Amino acid sequence: MATHTIFKIPQHDKARLKVLFLAKHALSGGKAHAQDGNHAVYHHEILTALQSIGLDVTPKNDFTALFEPAGFDFVFSLLNRAGYPMSEMLGPLMAKRIGLPCLGASPILRGLGDDKHLMKTVAVARGVPVAPWIVARVGGMEPREPDFAYERLVVKPNASSASWGITMPSTWTQAREDIAKLHAQGQDVIVERYEGSYDVVVPVLGGDDPILLSSMRFEMPDDEGNFRSYEEKRGLGDEVKEKLVTMSKPVMTRKIREQVRAMLPELWPFDYGRFEFRYTPQTGEVLFMEVNLSCNLWSKKTVAGAAAIAGLSHEDVIEHITAVSMDRQGVIKADRIKMDLQTGPEEAGGRKIAI
Repeated sequence: MATHTIFKIPQHDKARLKVLFLAKHALSGGKAHAQDGNHAVYHHEILTALQSIGLDVTPKNDFTALFEPAGFDFVFSLLNRAGYPMSEMLGPLMAKRIGLPCLGASPILRGLGDDKHLMKTVAVARGVPVAPWIVARVGGMEPREPDFAYERLVVKPNASSASWGITMPSTWTQAREDIAKLHAQGQDVIVERYEGSYDVVVPVLGGDDPILLSSMRFEMPDDEGNFRSYEEKRGLGDEVKEKLVTMSKPVMTRKIREQVRAMLPELWPFDYGRFEFRYTPQTGEVLFMEVNLSCNLWSKKTVAGAAAIAGLSHEDVIEHITAVSMDRQGVIKADRIKMDLQTGPEEAGGRKIAI
């Protein structure tokens, strides 16, 4: 156990605050979407959580809500993928333009975090190992075959989420075709060596100091080289029997947490985020992949799962990050509560979370 400070919104502030909830499926009513699947369910769940906290919340589903000031005190924005490249920064930028405090991180930090190439560059500068990679920008120099050895490559949009647009070619000829297809859609591309094994994530909550929750991963039936597709993550295909588990290797988890702390000064402050790594059990190698400063907060995903292990309910997490953001930006003076949370690398290893 470790003692951390959890933020709460004072009751008198709940009575006065007007919150804009901005999300693509803010008005879904909780029904799954044909293309976005469970993301619509997730957005409705967050809306419900904010209302359960006791906040006056107005849901909107497009950026027109940020054209002009409309009497809101704060925007809880999850409108990250608006259908065109780099739309992730638009919500924070538009909120900044009208002086409306916004959940997450400053627009420039959002841009840094969302650019996988730049974050790998940050990791290297901070002494954190990464898989070798190249970047292929739209309109940039003609991509050349990487000078590092590989048996398989990972080609993906340089700024995307939920495994959208990923291919895994084994030849440079195929990789160039995959790059061209993404370029045609206006997407910058990152190409990295496929490392196999599996992903490990460390959710981090904001506050007076960063709160690193337990290292988590999705355990799948065929665990080696597990690749969770967009369809699987959004619940659009056949059901995959995966389980959310905490990591049970103290040496590895301590190593990952040290690497997260090494990168934090480049991104702080933020309200919540998820750092992702690739781990090879046979060698003990840990490689940083990417960071998401507006990661999925659904109760069935890693942030909520790690928080549950720590002793926090889903509603606790939503109120904490909202209160942290409001306090950080001068909207409120949050109540601070000391709590003993189970967040250490060896405290909860191997526990499985129902999802």
